[in-house]
This record gives sequence, structure tokens and C-alpha cells, in this order.
Amino acid sequence: MTKLYLQENQPAGVPPLQLTGERTLPDVPEENYWFRRHLVVYEWIAARAHGRRVVDLACGEGYGSAVLGRTAASVVGVDANPEAFEHARLKYTSGNVGFERTMIELWDGDADCVVFLQTIEHVQDAGAVLDRIRTLIGPGGVAYVSTPNVLTLAPKGAERSGNPWHVHEYRAEEFRALCERHFGQVDMLGLFHARKLRAHQWAIEHAGWDAIHARLGFTKPFYDRFTSAISARDFRLERRNLDRALDFLAVLRP
Repeated sequence: MTKLYLQENQPAGVPPLQLTGERTLPDVPEENYWFRRHLVVYEWIAARAHGRRVVDLACGEGYGSAVLGRTAASVVGVDANPEAFEHARLKYTSGNVGFERTMIELWDGDADCVVFLQTIEHVQDAGAVLDRIRTLIGPGGVAYVSTPNVLTLAPKGAERSGNPWHVHEYRAEEFRALCERHFGQVDMLGLFHARKLRAHQWAIEHAGWDAIHARLGFTKPFYDRFTSAISARDFRLERRNLDRALDFLAVLRP
């Protein structure tokens, strides 16, 4: 039987969301790695969004919109999913953060910054979405678009990861070329492991760690503690070695 993962310790009156694999969630201990992997990108953008009028397209649970709201002049989180929208509205709405339920292609509002993270791999016509984003930000705006690197997401030698929600998964140069067809300025960064995650990755690749913990029989207690201790500081963004990145972040200007 597949285990059902629900968010823990939600505020009174806020229904917890179920982990489906389509979106990541905070407050699910087993999901902490993926949550922090996404959170660090939101925090990086927030540090550069001071005074911006931001729309967070496909905002999901809403935690990223709340992070952006720490620095932005205003944030609108947009998601079509009714459960995610209601959860985000109840949990994160504040003086400068609000939420709207609509399709990302249909949203129209006052924004000079678009955030569109870990979603372009889900859409059928990525070019049309990028054209729409360029229109939304206007001539002086900026967009942040991220997607996983198929070379590190998929099993070695496989063409794609097998995630049923993904329409297309990108390599670095393919993603850059897509962005350059629709924007005049494209700055590409990669997300990498840092600190303890980098040490853990080295142990797997060079010290046979997977075999060691299995042989000694402490896999679950180790990873229960290890996963819950991961923070945003265990990731870093760089502009080099993009083929080895976990995810790509494109900073786009007209």
C-alpha cells in the first residue's frame, strides 16, 4: 500500500495538502530535501525583488509567494488547482501577498517581475508561455524561470526521468536556446549541492555509501535524521558546470 503523505501542523482552519508528486510541500518531513531545493531559489530571487510587483505563476502551496513578499512591493500567487489555491489563500495572504485561482496563460495584472519555477517542464507549449511572460513584465521587467536538469534528474543513460507530470525535460543548452528565442538577455545559473549534501553526494559516488548503510542496517534511522536536517544552505547557485547542475534558473529580460 502506498503511504499517504499529508502536511503536518498546519494553522487552524487551513486544510493540509497531500503530497502528489506534482508539487513540493513544506511541513512534510519526508519531502524536506525537495522543499529546501526549491525554497533556496525563491530566497535567492527574493533578495533581488526589492520593490518589484511580482506574480508567482503556478505558485502551488504558496510558500514561495510568502518568501517573495518579504521584499517585493506586492506579490500575486497564481494557481489553477482549487485545493492549492484555497490552502495558499488561507495560510499566506497578507498585506502585500494575495492569491488568484486561474490558468497561468490567462492571468493578466500589474507586474514587472514574473516567477515561474519548476513548471515549464509541465507545459505543452513552452514557447507560448515564455512569450506571455515577456508581455507581462514589459520592457523594464525581469522573469525567473527554473526547470530540472534531465542529465541529473533521470537515471544514468535514460532520456527522461519518468515523472508522469513532465511533458519535456531539458539539458542546459536546450533550455538556454529556448529562452534566447524569446528574450534578449538570458543569464543561466545552476543549482548544486553544498555543505552536507555535497559530502553525502561524494560518499555515494566515491565511498560506496549506499552499500555501507544497507549492509549495516541503519538506512531508515539515518535518513530520517539526515533528511529533516537539510536546509536551504545545503544548496548553492553557480554559473559554471551547468551540465552537472540539479536545476537550471534562467534570469530573463526583454
